[in-house]
Amino acid sequence: MNLSDLLNSSVGQSIVKSVAGQFGLDENQASAAVNTAIPVILGGLNKNVQTPEGAESLNNALESKHDGSLLDNLGGILGGNVGDLLQDGGGILGHVFGNNVPAVESGVAQKTGISMDKIGPIIKMLAPVVMAYLGKEKSSNNVNAGGLSDLLGGLLGGGQQQQSAGGGLFDMISGMLDKDKDGSALDDIFDMFTKK
Repeated sequence: MNLSDLLNSSVGQSIVKSVAGQFGLDENQASAAVNTAIPVILGGLNKNVQTPEGAESLNNALESKHDGSLLDNLGGILGGNVGDLLQDGGGILGHVFGNNVPAVESGVAQKTGISMDKIGPIIKMLAPVVMAYLGKEKSSNNVNAGGLSDLLGGLLGGGQQQQSAGGGLFDMISGMLDKDKDGSALDDIFDMFTKK
């Protein structure tokens, strides 16, 4: 399965409906938020697994807390009190993006036209869902730490090909991978977000 399959699946639609309901957005806004934030999170994870330490750290997380079981009751979790999910998501984003979380949130807010006070919690809410999905894919494909880069690349590759025309996802994900090789993908994210 690739990113576009996920976003167009019943799980993807359930996520969009939950985001719309939780944050008072219409479904088009919620869809834009989900379709922008999920590839950014996956891109950040993909950047992290390029080092053996990063791959091992993600592998450990996917084998313990983020094994995919969250998806078994996703509707119930997203429809209820999402406080625990937001707290977990904040930790995930801090691990993935470090001190750059506010810049990532700002970039997604600019891209989607949704205010920062809503985008921050939306991205936090999506992070554990992305991790659960990744954990499920890792398990079903029997992937170890060394294969996480290929797994993430496959997810992102499908999303890029399917959706590059609609919404600039290809550019956004490419930006996450630090095009100018200066060690920070953030400037590349901003280049991408500010291009119309």
